[in-house]
Amino acid sequence: MKKPDYKKIFSSSLNVKKNIEKLKYNDVPEWDSVGHMALISALEEAYKISFETDDIIEFSSYKKGKEILKKYKVNV
Repeated sequence: MKKPDYKKIFSSSLNVKKNIEKLKYNDVPEWDSVGHMALISALEEAYKISFETDDIIEFSSYKKGKEILKKYKVNV
């Protein structure tokens, strides 16, 4: 079974193609509160996890997301 691709999930959830690794919350119009929840939902589904509320709030950038996923034993 193929491991879900964090970058692809990020890109498709927010419909962003460039500079994804440097992306931060509200950097682009697509990453607003609605886009944020779509991203969180897509990641939860792909990795079969359930984020804690604090982690959803702290998920403020592509890089921070990778750190938070490690907490759930997801290696990206």
